[in-house]
Amino acid sequence: MTIELNSITELNGAAKALFNFSGDAKIFVFEGEMGAGKTTFIKTVCEELGITDVVSSPTFSIVNEYETPDATVYHFDFYRIKNIREAYDIGYEEYFYSGNICLIEWPERVAELLPENYIRVEITVISPERRVFTFSKISL
Repeated sequence: MTIELNSITELNGAAKALFNFSGDAKIFVFEGEMGAGKTTFIKTVCEELGITDVVSSPTFSIVNEYETPDATVYHFDFYRIKNIREAYDIGYEEYFYSGNICLIEWPERVAELLPENYIRVEITVISPERRVFTFSKISL
């Protein structure tokens, strides 16, 4: 599924479309160049899930945890990990296989650890205001 957005004000619609597309999926990976809007979109996704906490990038902590009325959401940013061992050290398995929602930025840094099934969200920059979002169901 592909959606083109012409403004940041359209992100809520993209988040709703993502949930309609994903069904019961719990693992979401977000791909795109630096500055593409991965964290901004994740903030909107969290808002749609009912999270009222301030959502911020876990760049230095690697993972942030948020609560919704119905679930726990884990937000990962693997940009700064130096090696795969760091993912093991934070106990990635407990998060990825918890049955809770996982939102993963920079998944290519832990590609061999990703579950067999997940939703890929690719964000392509067209211009400073325009983005193309591509949603794919991945089954390895």
